[in-house]
Amino acid sequence: MTKNNPLVSVLMTVYNREKYIGEAIESILTSTYQNWELIIVDDRSKDSSVAIAKKYAEQDNRIKVFVNSVNLGDYPNRNRAASYAKGKYIKYVDADDKIYPHGLELLVYYMEQFPDSGYGLCSLEQDKMQIYPFEISPKEAYNRHYIEKKSIFHKAPLSAIIKKEVFDEVGGFTGKRMLGDFEMWHILSQKFKVVLMPQGIVWYREHDEQEMSVYKKDPMQPFGYLLISEVFLKSKECPLSIKDIDFALKGIKYNQSRSVLSALKNHSFEKTKELKSAGNLSISSILRNIIKL
Repeated sequence: MTKNNPLVSVLMTVYNREKYIGEAIESILTSTYQNWELIIVDDRSKDSSVAIAKKYAEQDNRIKVFVNSVNLGDYPNRNRAASYAKGKYIKYVDADDKIYPHGLELLVYYMEQFPDSGYGLCSLEQDKMQIYPFEISPKEAYNRHYIEKKSIFHKAPLSAIIKKEVFDEVGGFTGKRMLGDFEMWHILSQKFKVVLMPQGIVWYREHDEQEMSVYKKDPMQPFGYLLISEVFLKSKECPLSIKDIDFALKGIKYNQSRSVLSALKNHSFEKTKELKSAGNLSISSILRNIIKL
């Protein structure tokens, strides 16, 4: 990072967000913290998203607008946006979300207190033992998610701030549809400390046009999180003890088995078979997994 570069690169990926993008950009412009650049990368929108973004760019030279030559999809486009970043930190704010006026200032302040951490996660419920922010090790992060059941890895990119050099070191998002952020926090937490931060920093909009709406209709989507969890718990890079890994895996297999039974009750037989096959589960193993826990 050179002397003249901004400390934070705000990354806004866009696809058909003309209804919301103006509000998203305005939330950056009204920040109490001003040492930022806003990189907007449009993924071949068919509406007026680009025109709206360029209008703002004409008014503020910290805003840069790029348009992809082809549609990349969600996570590949997030990687594309990061490739343009010049800041020490990257901060995703999607074109249908917002950040509070004090949001960037808090995120930077929290991260700068913990120079050894690779990334931070906000929007977390109050901790019963200590006040935010605080830093936890890779082992503590996995323990918090899988043993204490505090689900810190179930956070969207909006809730994260990442050191650019760390993002580049791990190669960015893998590109897995809808699972990419959940996967990324696992990857980062294999090697780097994470700063945990409170709520009230970012605002996540919910609407019917979001890809996440598929999550509520197809049981295979939430099941994918359980499959990813199993992969990372079995990885040689998992920082947990063998005892804790075994405990966590039993919980994952229990949840997978419950998901298969739920699909049988609430969805089709074909969908049930799909889940059963993806989890490498038999009827006997499903019953065994449920009874054991």
